[in-house]
Amino acid sequence: MSGPLRVLIVDDEAPARNRMRDLLSDCAGSLDVTVVGEAGSGRAALAFLEENPADVVLLDIHMPEMDGLELAHHLRALNPAPAVIFTTAYDEYAIRAFEVHAVDYLLKPIRLARLQEALSRVRTARAIPPEAIDAARTRPRAFLSAQERGKVTLIPIEEVLYFRAELKYVTARTAEREFLLEESLTRLEQEYAERFVRVHRSCLVARAAIRGFERAPAEGGEGGWFVLLRHVDDRIPVSRRQQHVIRDVGREGG
Repeated sequence: MSGPLRVLIVDDEAPARNRMRDLLSDCAGSLDVTVVGEAGSGRAALAFLEENPADVVLLDIHMPEMDGLELAHHLRALNPAPAVIFTTAYDEYAIRAFEVHAVDYLLKPIRLARLQEALSRVRTARAIPPEAIDAARTRPRAFLSAQERGKVTLIPIEEVLYFRAELKYVTARTAEREFLLEESLTRLEQEYAERFVRVHRSCLVARAAIRGFERAPAEGGEGGWFVLLRHVDDRIPVSRRQQHVIRDVGREGG
């Protein structure tokens, strides 16, 4: 990495972004830094970075819709991925997780000396380990991300009808199309336990997407059950082990 350190400021509050700009301007005497842009939301930051590379993102943790921890997860899909320095007014749970994994963070109000120290280490810092972000998160992600043609596509979790595991990938199905995710079905089940139910060892279905169940008779046997979905004609088989789902979901609907 050569030349000035390119910095993107991400904070949903304009005064906080202005304060950070002033601090970075004060850093100019000791560090070669340049602010390449600002973003007021996680989605805006991701869109900006796909067109404008940055070396480091100064990232507020508490933002609406997509918080800083979730954005950091999605930033890992960029190539090259920027370094991340979190900023927070105070988040005891996140800070404890960061300290365990040696992740850099700045407590607001941010002091100039502390900002200079954090930026001076960026060029040699290791990437944030995924487990650090997972440990600091206290709520499920609002979006999943898929890499398509060199871009990162965000998929709102509320639009996913079901997940299906296939080889090393997981397919997420929405009403419009399918997306290939580099995710673990088991991890998705843990993260979204309230939203999705396992109907087969390789499939999770959104509870809200289930419109009913259908039994398909088989020659010489009792046949099997299928999940009927809203918005699509896909019929998802229910394994014998998971047939309690038919009763459980019916009870929830009632």
